[in-house]
Amino acid sequence: MIMSSQSIFPEPQGTDALPDGSAEAPKADRPLPDQSISTGPKILVVDDDIPLGKFLSREFKRRHFCVDMRHDGEAARDRIQESIYDLVILDLNMPKMDGMTVLKQVRLSHPRLPILVLTARNHTPDLVLALEQGADDYLIKPFSFMELLARVKCLLRRNSSPPANSSKVGNLTINREEHWVRRGDRQIDLTAREFALLEYLMNNAGKAVSRMTIMREVWNTKFDSTTNIVDVYMKYLRDKIDFDGEVKLIRTVRGIGYVLSND
Repeated sequence: MIMSSQSIFPEPQGTDALPDGSAEAPKADRPLPDQSISTGPKILVVDDDIPLGKFLSREFKRRHFCVDMRHDGEAARDRIQESIYDLVILDLNMPKMDGMTVLKQVRLSHPRLPILVLTARNHTPDLVLALEQGADDYLIKPFSFMELLARVKCLLRRNSSPPANSSKVGNLTINREEHWVRRGDRQIDLTAREFALLEYLMNNAGKAVSRMTIMREVWNTKFDSTTNIVDVYMKYLRDKIDFDGEVKLIRTVRGIGYVLSND
């Protein structure tokens, strides 16, 4: 049973973060929790804005998170390879190695690590590219800390009870831990986004899922009727999974979306 977010992440009283990265002083009669003891989720904050990084570190620690900081892309990538994190908050405009490159490289070795992009870039192409490179969520600066906190909690809950390591539909098998897919004896090479899409279909095998739901659950963004990105990636999957002469496992359900089924 998954506990409520309130019981997992107790909210401190007497402070409210502001969108510009500042915060009101805590009330004198409500002392801060002991920050020397952090037993909650372990997160890595990657941002070259040092004052903002200190603010985020302080606010997350007040809510019982364990927090590490890195201020350039190379250091962040190396740290992720050295340690185990429950979530990464990543800026895109980073020295030494930009955030997009960090995303791409980290996804190769950590396909299930939740990554939330926090950036001043507010153009749709940047949003789409970040999600394509493997980001799980995206928040634009300036921002509300409470919204960031809510998004972090959501990603952590989503990742807290992972499904079984392997699932199978027909002769199609996906292994989440080792990050491989096979159909019969045939190895199927997928990108990080294709793997995430297939994993979602596998988790809902036999159930038709809408494009809107896929956009929300796989791309972590609202459905945009002007884009056909779901259909494009579904074609990528079909081309790799359903060869000529094989039973078609991914099918279009008219008026609804798609289904992965062996029926």
